Amino acid sequence: MKIERIQLQQHGDSRGMLIALEQDRNVPFQIRRVYYLFSTKCDVHRGMHAHRNLIQLAVPVRGSVTFLLDDGEGPCEVVLDDPSQGLLLRRMVWREMYNFSEDCVLMVLADQLYDPADYITDYASFLRDVHGSAHQGDVAACLGR
Repeated sequence: MKIERIQLQQHGDSRGMLIALEQDRNVPFQIRRVYYLFSTKCDVHRGMHAHRNLIQLAVPVRGSVTFLLDDGEGPCEVVLDDPSQGLLLRRMVWREMYNFSEDCVLMVLADQLYDPADYITDYASFLRDVHGSAHQGDVAACLGR
């Protein structure tokens, strides 16, 4: 699976740092929604879904989080721990988030408004939608379940 990190340009000096997020410059889509997660316990798993149409950019504003990603060809893990790097999450990519650091603030920019019909919350259904084969055990094996 191709992992798409977006390096965000930092501006700063002895007073501190600034990163600007601008659509069609360093965010490769129209920004229709922004949300963030915080105060998530380390042992909690979030996500556990894919989107049929939604594209997102996840930025760890503070702390760290691990993503498990699968585009239907098998899972891989990505650690986000640098606020100057975003992770581009394209359509039809299964995602789980876990190992949140105590101070984690994860900001997500999306190209669509919230639409519950866009979610695929069953991994087997996701795999059928992607390519009709069954790799149901891959995510569980990767997580040691």
